[in-house]
Amino acid sequence: MSSDTTAKPQVPEPCCFVIFGVTGDLAHRLVTPALYNLAEAGLLPDDFCVVGVTRTEIQSQSLHDDLMKALQQFATRPIDKDVAKKLFDCVSAVHADPSEEGSFDRLKARLDELAKRGVKNHLFYLAVPPTAFKPICDELGRTGLLQEENGAWRRLVIEKPFGTDLTSAKQLNHDLLRIVEEHQIYRIDHYLGKETVQNILVFRFANGMFEPIWNRNHIDHVQITVSEVLDVGRRGSFYDATGAMRDMVPNHLFQLLSLVAMEPPSRFDAHSVRSEKGEVLAAVQIQTPEEALNNSVRGQYVAGRVGDKQIGDYRNTPDVDPLSVTETFAAMKLTIDNWRWAGVPFYLRTGKALTSKRTEVAIRFKQAPFSMFRATEVERLSQNYLVIGIEPTEGITLQFNTKVPGPTVAIDGVEMGFKYRDYFKASPSTGYETLIYDCMIGDNILFQRADSVEAGWQAVQPFLDAWAKAGGEGLALYRAGTDGPREAHGLIERDGRRWRRLNGS
Repeated sequence: MSSDTTAKPQVPEPCCFVIFGVTGDLAHRLVTPALYNLAEAGLLPDDFCVVGVTRTEIQSQSLHDDLMKALQQFATRPIDKDVAKKLFDCVSAVHADPSEEGSFDRLKARLDELAKRGVKNHLFYLAVPPTAFKPICDELGRTGLLQEENGAWRRLVIEKPFGTDLTSAKQLNHDLLRIVEEHQIYRIDHYLGKETVQNILVFRFANGMFEPIWNRNHIDHVQITVSEVLDVGRRGSFYDATGAMRDMVPNHLFQLLSLVAMEPPSRFDAHSVRSEKGEVLAAVQIQTPEEALNNSVRGQYVAGRVGDKQIGDYRNTPDVDPLSVTETFAAMKLTIDNWRWAGVPFYLRTGKALTSKRTEVAIRFKQAPFSMFRATEVERLSQNYLVIGIEPTEGITLQFNTKVPGPTVAIDGVEMGFKYRDYFKASPSTGYETLIYDCMIGDNILFQRADSVEAGWQAVQPFLDAWAKAGGEGLALYRAGTDGPREAHGLIERDGRRWRRLNGS
């Protein structure tokens, strides 16, 4: 994520992109189209190759055809046949399974062969379930494939979730750091590939009009929302063991929180930015079990209609326990124990089968004194919000008060809006292009460090423990197609505030 607006994008050094789980859904839907988009933009090196690692025997031509079909199905833009052919002609397949002794020696032999041709840098992308992280890394370590020597680099990319609680996150970090150094690990979160998320840093720190008011003296509270209209669908087994909190909060929502709340970095580089993000997550107040229950709401959807689709009860979803108390909605109130944010609550919410799809950060500024406008009812004064929209509309909206035309002083709220699509012509993308490109050029500014991962889980753990102890008690039900359980409104309204509507403001 270069901060230089004038320089041409850096073309990565020759490298081999090694994909574990190459025939899986993630590699098909996101990684393959992203690689094609990078190739079309001229952002892949000339000496570039893809090695797909499979657990069953497959011929390289069959893998070539499989990835081409995936591109045709999931491409975000029209396909240039010449670009696609050049990309997939460099694809080869290797059968390697951590459970088969010595099978990774075949992968090492293939990579050694490519190194003799001049492709000495290796990027290992683990598009696999978390249970496979350690076995694969152990084998990569045993064969020496992660050792950096003679100027060649080795990078390891792992997908979320980074653990399922604080203990497992620490264990995963321990297991990885026995084999590779921190600078080699790229913990990828696709939310950070979104342009609007990256723009939070630029918006905050490149505009002198906002930074002076970005603190407790001027901000009343912050709302971070990630709502989905989709139900659990065919992911019942995974979701029932995970829930909304584990699935979304320590990664997606906390990444947004850290970008909004972090202190200005001393410089725009990976170490400085990631250190400030880690600091602010470490400053999130750790709550007692009693506080965690009081400052959170968990819900589970029951049958309802979302748009034109009828959705059944969560507990009737295939592979879900009929007596499940897993939450499909989570809301929480957090505070940050530092000088900038003392006394400013952060309200977070996320859920499935809600009324609309929306991801946004809403910053509510404190009201101006009313003494000048005694004739105007307080309710007529619009709340001053700065809203950073991430999905489905990428943009920034500022809500403020102005005089209504006419002979009397009447006040009403208006909005000024900026939308990316109105100002910039950007080709459709998967959101992974920036992240994969940054992995290849060695810029880990958008990737989580071990301390940030553990700080996030440490803040979430009291809620998980309190909910586990409470069992089904306190689990609120909400109808699919609504904006969540009514108890979530009580969480914020008891503080004299209200949630922004999911289908409006």
